[in-house]
Amino acid sequence: MAGDELRTRIVVMFDEKPDVMPILFAKPHRLVLELNETRFGFDEKSLTPRGLVSSVRYGLAGEGRSRLILSLIGPFKLENIDVIKNENAPGYRMVVDIIATSDREFADDLAEQNRQSALTPAQAAQDKMSREKQQAAKKFTIMLDAGHGGIDSGAEGISGLKEKDVTLAFARDLRDRLEKEKDFQVFMTRDEDVFLRLGERVRLARQHEADLFISIHADSVPQHYIRGATVYTISDKASDSVARAMAERENRSDEFAGIVPDDLPEVTDILLDLTRRETHGFSLKFADKVLQSLEGEVSLINNPHRFAGFQVLRAPDVPSVLMEIGYLSNKEDEKLITDPEWRKLFAERLVVAIKHFSIMKKNLSPIP
Repeated sequence: MAGDELRTRIVVMFDEKPDVMPILFAKPHRLVLELNETRFGFDEKSLTPRGLVSSVRYGLAGEGRSRLILSLIGPFKLENIDVIKNENAPGYRMVVDIIATSDREFADDLAEQNRQSALTPAQAAQDKMSREKQQAAKKFTIMLDAGHGGIDSGAEGISGLKEKDVTLAFARDLRDRLEKEKDFQVFMTRDEDVFLRLGERVRLARQHEADLFISIHADSVPQHYIRGATVYTISDKASDSVARAMAERENRSDEFAGIVPDDLPEVTDILLDLTRRETHGFSLKFADKVLQSLEGEVSLINNPHRFAGFQVLRAPDVPSVLMEIGYLSNKEDEKLITDPEWRKLFAERLVVAIKHFSIMKKNLSPIP
C-alpha cells in the first residue's frame, strides 16, 4: 500500500491471473475484492494500515471463492482497478486506486451498485432525480479546522498559553456564530483536544463536501514585535521568510505522533489540474473578502495576505485558507486572543466575509 488519506494505491502480486469483482460496503466503509479461490501468502509488514486503509482481512469465502477485505477510514471512490501481466517477471499484479470522497458520492456509488441488481430502470431514474434535488438544496458548507491538538500543542505564548487551546476556543466561537445563519452548515475537524493528521483534516473537508475550509492558527515567532492577523493561501513558493518558516513548522505537525510525512503526488490528470486551479482562484477570492472585512476592525500584519506550501490547504476541490488570528509571541496579541469580546468581533467579521464569498461562489460559473 502507498499513499495518504486522500489517495491510496494497493498492489497485490499473483502467480496466476485472478478473476476479481469489487463490492462496496458501508457501516463501516469497506472495499471487498471477490476472487476465485486463492492461497494468500502476505508479508505481515505489507498489511500495515496506510493512507485510507485502516485494516486488511482475507481468507476463503466459500467453495471456490476467496475474499480480500479492505476497511477504509471514511467514504471512498474506487477510481481504478486493473489486473496487469508483469512485463519482466512471471505472474500478474492487481492495482487498485481509491480516493477519499464525500458521504453523498459514496452513497451514490453504493446505490448505483445496488440498483444494477435490484431496481427497474424507471425506479433508478426516479431515485437519481431525488438525489439530485437533495444536492441542489445543500447548504453552503464550512469546515473549521482548529490547528494542532492532542500531543501536538503547537506554539506557546509568553504566559504559557498553548496554541491548540486557543485555536479550539476560537473555532467554537466561530462555529456558534455561523450556526445562527440559516443558509450555512458547519463542521469542525476536531471539537476536543485530540491529534489529527494533516491529511485527515483535508479528508474530512472532502467527506462533507465543504464549500470552504478555514484552518485556524496562532503562531509564535522569534520577532516579538510581529503582530496582527494574517490570511494564508497555498503556493509552491512562499511569499516571504516568515510564511516559509511557518509552513515548515505546520507541515511538521504529523511528526509529533511519529508519522513520517508522505511525498505529495504530482498532478498528472488535466481535469484534476483544472479543478485545482479553479479552487485556488476561489481561495484567493475568499482571502480578499476576509481582508476587506477585517480592515479597520481587527489589527492586521503588514502584507496580510501571504502564501506558502501548507499541506493542510491542499484539497484539490475545496477552497482553503489558513487564518492566523494573531501571534502568541506578542503581548498585545496574546491579550486580545484571550478576550471573548475580541474573539466575538473577529468571528463576526469572518462571518461577513463568508457571506459575501458564498454569494459570489454561487453566482460564478465553474471552468467548462
